[in-house]
Amino acid sequence: MSSLGGMPSALDLTPELRRVVSASVTLGAVVGVFGIVFGVGAVSAGGSVLQACVMSLLVFTGASQFTAVSVIDGGGTTGAAISSAMLLAARNGVYGLTMARHLDGSLARRLIAAQLTIDESTAMATAQTDRRERATAFWITGLSVYVFWNLGTLIGAIAGSSIDPETFGLDAAFPAGFVAMVAPHFSTRNGRLAGVLGGVICLVTIPFVPIGMSILCAGVAVLVGVRRP
Repeated sequence: MSSLGGMPSALDLTPELRRVVSASVTLGAVVGVFGIVFGVGAVSAGGSVLQACVMSLLVFTGASQFTAVSVIDGGGTTGAAISSAMLLAARNGVYGLTMARHLDGSLARRLIAAQLTIDESTAMATAQTDRRERATAFWITGLSVYVFWNLGTLIGAIAGSSIDPETFGLDAAFPAGFVAMVAPHFSTRNGRLAGVLGGVICLVTIPFVPIGMSILCAGVAVLVGVRRP
């Protein structure tokens, strides 16, 4: 008996599926640590505990959340923050097209799947060779990351609101967390090229555009990853 578009129940887990579940939950717990960083950073940037938690519950895409709050913290407009966040979140649409071939079910189930379609759930799912394992990896990873990310945000936000972030150096949580999230992408040649090019574009445009818009300009660097037909 299965549920949630192919995800098996606890009673029919094979050894291979147990391995997938274990890896997925572990990944979710690791991502939750970054949720703590986000919670601390969001509060130190002037947000409330409630605002930080609602953002994680509804937006639920780490890079976009980090970017949006960083722009506002730097004095940027709400429009610039939203535009920057949406630019980074656009990749989730591509993930959705990829996962649509592997997930089925009712409209409600697909809407839940859309919320859980992120870097981690897509990566874990596409790494599997069997359809059942792909569905299991997607759902378990997505749900684990969602739970741990939001718990981490709550813990970080409460901690950040109870102490002075600058006293303990927690004001550096945002840049440190963002670097940690981006670092794996520099393992490839295109990743390094895009990072360097994006950094140069951002630095060059800062004196000429409103705060936050330089990040949008730097997004042009992702074109280095577009392959020729």
